[in-house]
Amino acid sequence: MSDEAAPAGRSPRPRRVLVLGATGTIGRATVRALVGRGHEVVCLVRPRARAPAELAGATVRFGEATDPGSLARDGLRGERFDAVVSCLASRTGSPADAWLVDHRAHLGLLAAAGAAGASHFVLLSAICVQKPALAFQHAKLAFEAALIASGMGYSIVRPTAYFKSLSGQIARLQKGKPFLVFGDGTGTACKPIADDDLGLYLAECLDDPARLDRVLPIGGPGPAITPRQQGERLFALLGRPPRFRHVPVGLLDAAVSLFDGLGRVLPRFADRAELARIGRYYATESMLVLDPATGRYDPAATPSTGTQTLFDYYERVIRGEASVERGEHAVF
Repeated sequence: MSDEAAPAGRSPRPRRVLVLGATGTIGRATVRALVGRGHEVVCLVRPRARAPAELAGATVRFGEATDPGSLARDGLRGERFDAVVSCLASRTGSPADAWLVDHRAHLGLLAAAGAAGASHFVLLSAICVQKPALAFQHAKLAFEAALIASGMGYSIVRPTAYFKSLSGQIARLQKGKPFLVFGDGTGTACKPIADDDLGLYLAECLDDPARLDRVLPIGGPGPAITPRQQGERLFALLGRPPRFRHVPVGLLDAAVSLFDGLGRVLPRFADRAELARIGRYYATESMLVLDPATGRYDPAATPSTGTQTLFDYYERVIRGEASVERGEHAVF
């Protein structure tokens, strides 16, 4: 390898990287960052998916990540890779989907990556696994434990809230409707992170020794933000007086109880009960680092990265310069 320093923003040691989950908003940003840093990137996407323009510069292959045979045959193809980056996650959070995607598919990827010579596995996880109460959180934790025990180098990245998950009410407010909050809107907080900032953070894990064999909570720049503060800023950007509608958390509890009861008779309602539990979780828990000693969320202990703030994003959406792609687990 040359002794010359890599150009600014480029990896000092470009590698061959397999990426799963590349068609999602975080996956696309991560592929852009990896390609921009000079890595050779191969993306495995679903056969029915359309490879977005954001994957330009990467090799796109079609296969099923949840099928070990397809992963080996269509994705790896008997070739060698230096690293894998997974932005793959269950789409609904239902128990069956979570254990299939967040756990079993990743176990298959881990085995295939090792056979292909990979020495570093970068995993996009979630900060909410600190306080697991949902099927997808337990599935993610089970794979995190398997990855840590595998002997392969790892970087487990646990981001806080995404911009897309906190932007679903913009259209409501533009139609003159109130901003919905649970309780008084100040009981939870997060440090939202932009797709591009998170994608770059994931890509840089391949070159930063401080991120190797670490579990890495990460948020965006600036202080933690409550739902009420989100609403207040949106109204200010729209030039309208703030209007809030306070939703009792008890409504979510009632929905969970209702669907749980129906699920005992009609199995299709069991997944709806889990979705209601997901909604309740995000409505009542902060997306910040949890202090195990106190059981409290700690904004000061939640690391930050990047330059883009949620409120900057709100301005771009309102000006028509950005669009909102909703996440599967968005509360509203």
